[in-house]
Amino acid sequence: MFVIRREPHNPILAPLQERPWESVATYNPSAVRTEDGVRLYYRALGNPSALATPLAEMSTIGTAFSEDGVHFHSRQQIIMPSESWDQFGCEDPRVTFFEGRWYCFYTALGGYPFGPDNIKVAVAIGDLPDNFIERHLITPFDAKAATIFPERIDGDIVMLLTAHTDWTPEHPRPTIALARAKKIEDFFDTNYWNEWHDHLADHALGDLRRDNDVHIEVGASPLLTDAGWLLIYSYIQDYYDEHKRIFSIAAALLDAKNPQNVISHTESILVPQEFYEEYGLIPHIVFPTSATIDPSTTLGVSDRLEIWYGGADTVCAKASVKLHDLLRALDPNRPARTFTRAPENPILSPQGNGFESREVMNAAAIEINDSIYILYRAMDAENTSTVGLAISKNGVVIDERLPEPIYTPRADFEMKKGSPTGNSGCEDPRIVRIENTLYLTYTAYDGVHPPSGAVSSISVDDFLARKFEKWSMPLILTPDGVDDKDLALLPEKINLSGQDGNYLLYHRINNQICADLLPDIVSGKRASRCIEIMGPRHGMWDGVKVGVAAPPIRVGLPPDRAGGQGDKWLMIYHGVSRHARYRLGAALLDTDGLTVLARTADPIFEPLEKYEKEGTVPDVVFSCGAVVCGDTLYLYYGAADKVLGVATASLAHIVDSLS
Repeated sequence: MFVIRREPHNPILAPLQERPWESVATYNPSAVRTEDGVRLYYRALGNPSALATPLAEMSTIGTAFSEDGVHFHSRQQIIMPSESWDQFGCEDPRVTFFEGRWYCFYTALGGYPFGPDNIKVAVAIGDLPDNFIERHLITPFDAKAATIFPERIDGDIVMLLTAHTDWTPEHPRPTIALARAKKIEDFFDTNYWNEWHDHLADHALGDLRRDNDVHIEVGASPLLTDAGWLLIYSYIQDYYDEHKRIFSIAAALLDAKNPQNVISHTESILVPQEFYEEYGLIPHIVFPTSATIDPSTTLGVSDRLEIWYGGADTVCAKASVKLHDLLRALDPNRPARTFTRAPENPILSPQGNGFESREVMNAAAIEINDSIYILYRAMDAENTSTVGLAISKNGVVIDERLPEPIYTPRADFEMKKGSPTGNSGCEDPRIVRIENTLYLTYTAYDGVHPPSGAVSSISVDDFLARKFEKWSMPLILTPDGVDDKDLALLPEKINLSGQDGNYLLYHRINNQICADLLPDIVSGKRASRCIEIMGPRHGMWDGVKVGVAAPPIRVGLPPDRAGGQGDKWLMIYHGVSRHARYRLGAALLDTDGLTVLARTADPIFEPLEKYEKEGTVPDVVFSCGAVVCGDTLYLYYGAADKVLGVATASLAHIVDSLS
C-alpha cells in the first residue's frame, strides 16, 4: 500500500502574463536534481505571433531553478524553434545529465495542422544546463516522449520513446519501445531508425495496458532501484472517446538488466482531482514528465519519490510517494497486497437448511474479554438476511457457532414485502462499543423500498449473557427514499462545534461516504446531512463507488507524523471499479473523524482466491468488521457474497504507510 501526496504549494510553476513567451501555459516539467537544488525544464506556451501564418500558439522550452524544489526562480527561455522540423514548436522536454553533457529530448513540430507526418522527436545538447549548443532530429517517423536511461545498460546507451502516438490505420495504438546504441551519434542517423522501425515489435516493452481503449506514453526517465528500473508513465483511459477520456499516471517496474521486460505495473495511481488539474487550457489532465528522488528527510521519512507533472496543460505540479512503499506494491511476490489470508479460509460457509443455508458473509466483529465475537450476515433459502454469531479465541479458528441467529428482522421496514424469494432483512452489520453499550448498525431492506440504515443496541452484559431478546427495537437513521447504506459509528463520542458528546455516524449516499453528528443515537433523530468524507476517484481502482468497511479504529501516531500530536482514526473502506470489482483501501482520518489526512492510492486487499472470485457475486471482498490484537489487525470479509474469510496485517505497517 502507498499514498500519493500532492505538494501543498502546487502549482509550483504557473504562467506569467508579463512574459509573452510563457503567458498562456507553463507545464509538463522535467526536473533534474543537482547538488544545490532542482533544475526544472518545462514547456512554455505563448500567444501566437501577430505575423504567424497560420495563427498558432507557439511552444518553447523554458528553465527555472529552485533551492528547495518548490519555489522556482530565474526563469528563462532556452530552446526555441530554429529548424524546419521544429518550426511550429518545441514541446515536453525530458532532460538527462548523461556522461558529462545535458540532453534535452523534446517533441518537434514541423508542420501545421499537427499530425502524424510532422510530429517527431528531437534532441538539444549542451555542456551547461542552460546552454544547449547543438540540435538533432531523432526519429523520421511520428514519435514523442523520448528519454535516455541515466546510465548505460550492458555497455549500451538506451533510449525509451513512444512511437506512433497519433492514430493512423497502420498504427492505431502507440508503442513504447527501447532503442540501443554504442554512441549517441547513432541516434542521429536516419538509416539507424529506418532499420529499427522495420522491427518495431522486437523493441517494444511488454504491454502496459489493461484495456484495449487505453493510450500509454513514456512519462519520466526511468530510475534505477534495487528492484529494477522504475518507470512513471502516462495512462489514458477511454482515450478514443473524447467525452470519457481520463488522463492519469501509472508506474511500472522494468528488469534491471533487460528493461524491455516488464516485471509489474500498477493501475492508475493519480487522476485529476485538484482545481489546477481540473481547470486550465485543457481541463482534466495530469501528465507525468519526470521523476526524482528527494534526498532530504521529511517528517522522518527519506527516499521519497517525487513525480513531476503537468496540470490541465497549464501549470507545473508535483506529488510524492514513499519509494519503498511503491516498490513493495510493485513486488510480484506480494500478490496478497497488505493483508495475509488465513490458511483456514473460508472460516465460515453456509450450512444446514435453516437461517444460514444459502450464504454467510459481511461480518461485524468486536473483541470482548479476550474473545472475538463475529456477527455475520446469514441468508436462508428465501434470501432473508439475519445476523448469526461465531466466537473465536485466536481470531481465526471458530470455537463456537450459535445454531440460531442472534438478530432477526422485527420492524416493518425490514420485513419482506416483495417477492417471497427476494432479498430482505438485516444486512451487513457493523458493531461498536461505546461505554457499556453495543450499537449494531445495519442495512434494513423490505425488498420494495430503497434500503435504509438502522440501529439497535444492547448492553454488554446482556450480550455476553446471550440475552439477545434484549436488543432494542431498531430505528431508522437515514432519510426516507434515499439509497443510504454502509452505516458505521465512530466507536466513541466526539466534541465538535461547541457541542459535547455527539455520535458520529458514517453512511453512504449514492457513491460517496458521508457523515453526520447525532446528539442521541436512540431518540429517533435521523441523519440529515452529508458531510462529505470521501468520494470515488474517477479512473482509479475505487472510481465508481466507496463505502465504509469496518468502523474506524483509533491509532496513535508519533508527534511528527500526520499533522501533529493526537490520536487519529484508521478507516478501512471498500471501493468499486468500473469493472464492478470490489476491493478494500485505507484512509487516515484526523482526530475529528471527518478530515482525511491520507488515502491509499492502491487497494490494500483484492479478490484473488477462487472463493473470492467465484460465488453469488464474483470478484468481491467486502468487510464490515476488524479487530486489533496487539499489532495484528484481523479483517473479516465476505468473499463473493458467499462465504466469510479473515486476513491479517501489521497495524504499524498500515499506519506508517498512511502517515
